[in-house]
Amino acid sequence: MRVRLVLAAGLLAAVTAATAPLAHATEVDGLTVDGFGVVASDSKVTLSGTYRCLDDSAGPVFVGSTLLQGDRSAGIGGTRAVCDGRVHTWVNDAVVKDAAYQPGAARVRATLMQLTTGETGLPTPGFLATRESDVALYEG
Repeated sequence: MRVRLVLAAGLLAAVTAATAPLAHATEVDGLTVDGFGVVASDSKVTLSGTYRCLDDSAGPVFVGSTLLQGDRSAGIGGTRAVCDGRVHTWVNDAVVKDAAYQPGAARVRATLMQLTTGETGLPTPGFLATRESDVALYEG
């Protein structure tokens, strides 16, 4: 029995070592949304999560977020991304004009977007990653 465990452990180590370069080769742009947000008494909403992007040489990259609750939706800020292949935290906030957002269940739609210059010379958005998640809004 002990020999089987040693062999299994050795095989697992060999497979892990052999596939480690593949994990790096498959890195992609991505983002997450934290499972909570904050809505303050002055109607300021704060949302957060993480992102990773690999290359911003074609143009600046931003993390945008939209809050949805009931039949309302509002864009909540935007964060300039650092595209160095590492995981970074994003935090977006905004004071929403309509104090319709309340503590409780909500949904967040987040996007990792790159602005590139099109043929017309105008910035054109390209979406690198999107995420939609349920969140709980807390009073802050």
